Order: sequence, then C-alpha cells, then structure tokens
Amino acid sequence: MDISKKSAFKVLNPNNVWVPILFGLGIVFLLFYFDDNITADNLSLIFDAKWSSVFVAFLVLLARDAGYAYRIRTLTNQELTWKSSIVVIILWEFASAVTPSVVGGTAVAVFILTYEGINFGKSLAYVMLTAILDNLFFVVAAPVVMLLTQGVIFPSIHTFDVQIGGSLQFFFFLSYSLIATYTLVMSYGLFVKPRAFKWFLLKVTALKFLRKWRVKANQYGDEIMIASSEIKGKMASYWVKICLATVFIWTARYLMLNSLVSAYAEITVPEHMVIFSRQIIMWIVMLISPTPGSSGTAEFFFNQFFNEYLGSYTFVSSIFWRLMSYYPYLLLGAIFLPRWVRSKFFKK
Repeated sequence: MDISKKSAFKVLNPNNVWVPILFGLGIVFLLFYFDDNITADNLSLIFDAKWSSVFVAFLVLLARDAGYAYRIRTLTNQELTWKSSIVVIILWEFASAVTPSVVGGTAVAVFILTYEGINFGKSLAYVMLTAILDNLFFVVAAPVVMLLTQGVIFPSIHTFDVQIGGSLQFFFFLSYSLIATYTLVMSYGLFVKPRAFKWFLLKVTALKFLRKWRVKANQYGDEIMIASSEIKGKMASYWVKICLATVFIWTARYLMLNSLVSAYAEITVPEHMVIFSRQIIMWIVMLISPTPGSSGTAEFFFNQFFNEYLGSYTFVSSIFWRLMSYYPYLLLGAIFLPRWVRSKFFKK
C-alpha cells in the first residue's frame, strides 16, 4: 500500500474534482442523445418533488454522515475528537469520490489518520477493518434481499443485455464473487493467520510470471501482520458497536434514495423494499466501475434499476440523487483539504 506524501497528494488534489464531474456530464449528454424520452423539458420536472420527502432524504443523509463519524471515532477508541472524525470522513469521502470504486481511497485514509495522530499500525488496522465491514455488509445483505424480494430484484432490461454483451445478473455475480473472495481472504489474514497469509502471498509470487509483484506481496503481508496485532484483544462491545454502526450507515445511505423516489412517485411498502434491495445489488455492480466514484456508471445503472417506478421522473431523480449523495463530497473536500493541509504541514 503506497502511503507516501507524493502518492497521497496525487489523490488529495482539489483539481481532481473535474474528472468525475466531466464523467457525470458525459453520461448525462449520452442519455440526452440516445434516449428519445429525455428532453430539455425533463429538467423542469425536478421541481415537482414533494419537498417534505426531499427534507427527509436530507436528514437521512446527515444521519449517515453522523454514523460514519461515530464509527471512525469508535474504531479509534475515541483517539479522534468529533471534529477530527468529521474532517477525516470528509477527506476520506473525497478520496473515494475521485478514485475508481474498484480502487477506493484506503491508502489515502491511512495517510489522513496518521497525520491526525493515530500511529501507522493502528491507522492501517482501522482502514482494513472498515473495508472488511463494508464489504461484509454487501456479502450478507445481498442474498438476504434476494430471498425477501423473490426474484424481482433484477430489472428486466433486454436492451441492456444486448448493448453490454451480457446480462445484469452476470455483472452482479461477477462483482459479488470478487467482493466475497476478497473479504474472505482479508478476514482470514487479519483475524486468523496473518503470518500464514504472508507466507501464502510469497509462495504465490514465487511463480515466474508473478515474480514482479513479490516485493509488494511482502510489503502487504507485513502490513496485514501489523494491522492484525493492533486489533487483538478488543472487547465484545467494541465489535458490536462498529458492526451496528456499519449496518446503520448503509441502511441510511439507501433510505435516502427511497425518500427521493417517494418524492416523485407513490410507493407502497413492498415497493419500498424492492427499491431498497435493488440499491444493494446496484452498488455491488458499481463496485467494479473503472470511473472515479462510479461517476457516469452510477447514473446509467440508476436509469436501468428505477425507471419502472419513476417513469418520466427517472432522469431528474438520478441527477437529484447524485447532487445529494456524491457531488457535495467533491465540494466539501475541495474546501476542507487546503485547510487540513495548512494545519498539518505548514504550522509554525
């Protein structure tokens, strides 16, 4: 994991906000160009929203961010103040927003925590643990919601299958398999046998065609061992708190969209359950997106998953959704980042 200042500041750069913004504008233009049902008049439909539902969505979004701050503070055993926890989350979200979803902002998160006064080993452990908890939520929640929704979780979109060259189910199961495998391997290395995990990495990279990754495998093995030693001996209450916080965070994230959908359409309780469940499936598919913060990819999949509920409001809803859940972190990151850099690197 490259956690040098140089590599961190390649990501923590306010100018990086333009890349995902351009991706987002690009997909909006393509939707305008290829979808005859979307016209300039559609944009005015954004004002048809029930503002009470939009207000609820905003409150749920704030609750989610409060959950993030609580979790990172609990993870660090209150070594971070509430103010520091909020700043860490803003910068972490910014790093995730300007990097591809498949990469994420984990290395940058370790860098940020280290400069907030958490030693390297603990920072590494907390970030790895966060990644495992988030992925574990998807691994457990996906089969549960598929069972509860009884097969209606995947939208039937034949044009999507033709254009992409495969089914939506294929992309879901591919992404799910990768996430589940990664989570299982990481959990084994972090909680069970970190030394055996390092030995396995070195054995695999001893093969001729994998030898160029041997140095990085050795480094990663060392990091797993350091992180594992830092989280040993935690009390049961510690694990209960961070697990419940993780469930709360992701539930709040998805309920925000449920609130936005209900701002434009009358949704029954079973339909709310399907919309909530589809978000889990959509998020798993988006995790292998090559674009920064899934920009463009998110807007495209939103239209595929929720058009049957929103109809002519689908396009404006997708814009509203991203304006509330994604672009604010680009803006907040660009505002807070220079101040954070000044406070940490240019003190008298």
